[in-house]
Amino acid sequence: MVKRNSFENRIAVVTGGANGIGKAIAEAFRQKGATVHIIDLQPGDWFVGDVSEKVTLERFAEAVIEQSAHVDYIVNNALPLMKGIDECSYEEFQYALSVGVTAPFYLTKLLMSHLSPCASIVNISSSRDRMSQPQTESYTAAKGGIAALTHAMAISLGGKARVNSISPGWIDTTGSDIDGADARQQPVDRVGKPEDIASLVMFLCSENAGFITGENICVDGGMTKLMIYHGEHGWSYE
Repeated sequence: MVKRNSFENRIAVVTGGANGIGKAIAEAFRQKGATVHIIDLQPGDWFVGDVSEKVTLERFAEAVIEQSAHVDYIVNNALPLMKGIDECSYEEFQYALSVGVTAPFYLTKLLMSHLSPCASIVNISSSRDRMSQPQTESYTAAKGGIAALTHAMAISLGGKARVNSISPGWIDTTGSDIDGADARQQPVDRVGKPEDIASLVMFLCSENAGFITGENICVDGGMTKLMIYHGEHGWSYE
């Protein structure tokens, strides 16, 4: 039986919520009646700060609890730096991991004792957690790390919160009308939209997903399922 879900008077935390996927997620929560706390580097009407910094995460968590007392949903979405092995410095690689792995771990740890019953945590990974382009090591490592962190946290937080991750493929955040080969290479014949990810976040945070935890769900229009050989499906290797 489909359960009725209400996000009224619920509290959601979204990192990197000023633009793109994070903004769509925050708006989806608000449309359902939830109060949303955002942290983002971009100046705006939210908590402005760098999630790679320990003290910033501590201040943000304190502000959330001071204002709302508890948390129902955490969405770890902040975007790591993407640089490859040729140019990425030690410090830049560490920064990417701090944003993409350490921040989700530490923010969850800070808010853990304030989670409401049946809380839900959603980590935004990437289809790059299972496939790569050249010179993307910092981003790919961070996204692979958060995918693995997800199932570890699901076990540690069993009985306190469900923890899942989403691995988006090509999601256009510019609102462009992308067609032609760029669209047709996706088996669903289009490029993804931020709302495609936001709708899954809302499902995973709902009671309808009450038996789902520790999972990583790839939302990429089927791209990672298409086997590519030279000369097939219009592809050629040069």
